[in-house]
Amino acid sequence: MNAFDKIIGYSSIKKELETLVDMMTNADKYQKLGVKMPRGLLLYGDPGVGKTLMANCLIEASGRPCFTVRKDKADGDFINEIKNTFNKAKEAAPAIVFLDDMDKFSDTEGRNRNEEEYVTVQACMDDAKDCDVFVIATANEDRSLPDSLVREGRLGRKVSVGNPQGQDAVEIIRHFLAGKEFVEEVNAEDVAKMIGGSSCAVLESCINEAGIYAGIQGKDKIDTEDLKRGVLRILFSAPESLDDIPEDVIKSIAYHEAGHAVISEIGIPGSVGLVSVYQHDGPTRGLTSYTADDRYWDDKANLENRVRTLLGGKAATELVYGKSDIGTSSDLSRAFRIVARFVDDYCCVSFDSYNTHENSDALIARKDNRVAHEMDRYYAEAKRIIADNRPFLDAVANALVEKKILVSSEIQEIKKALY
Repeated sequence: MNAFDKIIGYSSIKKELETLVDMMTNADKYQKLGVKMPRGLLLYGDPGVGKTLMANCLIEASGRPCFTVRKDKADGDFINEIKNTFNKAKEAAPAIVFLDDMDKFSDTEGRNRNEEEYVTVQACMDDAKDCDVFVIATANEDRSLPDSLVREGRLGRKVSVGNPQGQDAVEIIRHFLAGKEFVEEVNAEDVAKMIGGSSCAVLESCINEAGIYAGIQGKDKIDTEDLKRGVLRILFSAPESLDDIPEDVIKSIAYHEAGHAVISEIGIPGSVGLVSVYQHDGPTRGLTSYTADDRYWDDKANLENRVRTLLGGKAATELVYGKSDIGTSSDLSRAFRIVARFVDDYCCVSFDSYNTHENSDALIARKDNRVAHEMDRYYAEAKRIIADNRPFLDAVANALVEKKILVSSEIQEIKKALY
């Protein structure tokens, strides 16, 4: 088994790591070309994305002895630990020094060039310059490290490790699902859309939580409903039941969320990952989760669909119940923020609202009027889409009342039956 086979997805990062290993293990061919080996690599990204795993895979594939430094000692002793580790690596060269969670080496915030821990790392790297010691470091944020350390000649080769999206997320989910017993084959694409944009650790936790739900109910195998509940519990802190909520309230929540889902799906098919009438993150009732795939939100047309989608819950409630939905403050504030960027930052409406020098009272009033006018227009469009697709709205809402949670493939099935 190739060491890098342990990394699921992240093909572009694996290629980067494989290139470094090739330079370590086939140094002669690069020397003939006059190529110098990079002296260090920084892997940075949110916790739980697999940075340490990637570093360990590179270390294993290189075949070099590795000397690891983690902050597990008091400051003075830790400084000596850094120095001793580099000395051991020089003696064992060619070798690797692994600085795990390097942004935790110092207790202070910010990019302080003079923090003793970072100055020590820099000095040790410079001292080992001609000793064939390669340095791998991991950090949650590269911004927390001093510029003098993350420059060429030190840790100048930087790789951002983001949360898995798209096919990467699907592959990782398939890997986690393979270790569990399921009643039927689970649609990994559905799960990826439900959980997309979360770290590898969160993906694993959601699937593990599904197993806990199955175990509580005395099942021998996990089913899709357990998986839905696991995702809701881990990602959205959803409650265990809806028993205390009247049926008519659940139905109104269903229509609100169906309004979001219908507009999103009409504008960008496949953009909804999960819809639920469960409460989440406190008192907020109902949720619609969208795919984390960046291509859905990368231009004005897609952002406009996002605005209409945010207004879809209010529009659906008005159409179905003939009253204003007063539980939409969060939706409205997000929609207003996007439209405000259209008016000011992006100059999509006119150039006369752009803040070139200072925010005068006249400019603020003009921007506010333009934002309000645009919001009125988007809301009218949202109501028209809901009215034109009333059968789709009713079908999604009724399915939500029955099932409480719908995933992407279930929404697609409803849509396919109607169009």
